[in-house]
Amino acid sequence: MDLQNGCARLDTYSQGTSMDAYKKILLVIDLTQDSELIGARAKAIAACYQGTIDLLHVVEYVPVEPIGEALLPAVQIEGELVARAKQRLHELAARLNLQDSLQTVETGSIKAEIIRIARERKVDLIVLGSRERHGLAILVNFTEDTVLHAAPCDVLAVRLH
Repeated sequence: MDLQNGCARLDTYSQGTSMDAYKKILLVIDLTQDSELIGARAKAIAACYQGTIDLLHVVEYVPVEPIGEALLPAVQIEGELVARAKQRLHELAARLNLQDSLQTVETGSIKAEIIRIARERKVDLIVLGSRERHGLAILVNFTEDTVLHAAPCDVLAVRLH
């Protein structure tokens, strides 16, 4: 990607509004193999406008019915998932040369946590991946659709194949 031409193209889209608004970027990562591509897009935008990037991964909350001691293993499993996600996020940040960026792993509803973090941190842009959908999957409300409509800021959905 030619960074100078990419920055110039972004300037032409602003049509009189200040693109300096993209100073704080929330990079939402699902820790799949596409995460580096999504990160590269966020880095390109941050480089154009001297912005900062915060990384976020959400471990989906799976409700468990408390039945005596049965809750303990579920809590341990969630703790292990969070610890593993933190390690993988740290490794990804190092590969993207973003090791100094804020790296957060949250638990809960992916959609709700992205919106909550974006509001709390007053981010200017959310960058996340968007996969192609076919058949019945088109009818399902995906994360990027919900975030797009509920976000307090702009959203860049990076097309993934």
